[in-house]
Amino acid sequence: MANHKSSLKRIRQTASRRLRNRYYAKTARNAVRKLRNMTDKAQAQADYVKVTAMLDRLAAKNTISKNKASNLKSKLARHINKLA
Repeated sequence: MANHKSSLKRIRQTASRRLRNRYYAKTARNAVRKLRNMTDKAQAQADYVKVTAMLDRLAAKNTISKNKASNLKSKLARHINKLA
């Protein structure tokens, strides 16, 4: 168990941030999954903007790495371009 007041606070902060990061990362994963299953190009392009912003926000806060966000955005853009 921690002996310092600051380390107890750090444990509390880490736990709350972990839950918050898990929530936002899971929400983004579901949004990406939903976008991949779309067949309507117009709707997919409209949602792509929102998903891209979400991924950029997660990358800026280091919840996911910037390379992962970049790879996901690239794959989603390719998927949307393939739609008829």
